[in-house]
Amino acid sequence: MRITLLLLCLAGTAPVVLAQNADRMDNAGAPMTVIGERNPALSDGAQSLLAGDVEEGIRLTHQGLEAAFGRREEEAALSNLCAGYIMSEKYEQALIYCEMLIERNDKNWRAYNNRAVIYIKTKQWEKADQDLKKGEELNPGAHTMKVARALYMDAVHPVAPEIEIDDRDPEPDGQPQLL
Repeated sequence: MRITLLLLCLAGTAPVVLAQNADRMDNAGAPMTVIGERNPALSDGAQSLLAGDVEEGIRLTHQGLEAAFGRREEEAALSNLCAGYIMSEKYEQALIYCEMLIERNDKNWRAYNNRAVIYIKTKQWEKADQDLKKGEELNPGAHTMKVARALYMDAVHPVAPEIEIDDRDPEPDGQPQLL
């Protein structure tokens, strides 16, 4: 279940920048191109969360948020913090970061997905359904939204099995008793 929540919630690693800030200067004053990660803490935090080291992932993601360059990195950090706190079952803290993300970008379907998971975990069914509908509207067909919807449906409308299996031991001679 924990890995399902991680895959459901995690926005992914920090963006890799192949040509960041072309106006940077090298020691000789000439422009240079920087190859590699722009925000290593954010990337390492995401990798730690994926590896299941939630506390380290949260710590590094906080560092990555402080060093975030631009809206995209800030949103990735907020989403990953929400996911990390969900993984650590600290739903009140997770909710703070989901709501911060929604305030910054109310078109971020992952924020609604993550917040729906919080509401499912805290049995706030109506709020979960509202967020699922909003997320599905923003990104119809998203796999993680489908998984969150399935979690919601399993909790709210569980399916009763149609077949019951009688697993009682047969009679001592190995044959079932005939009536």
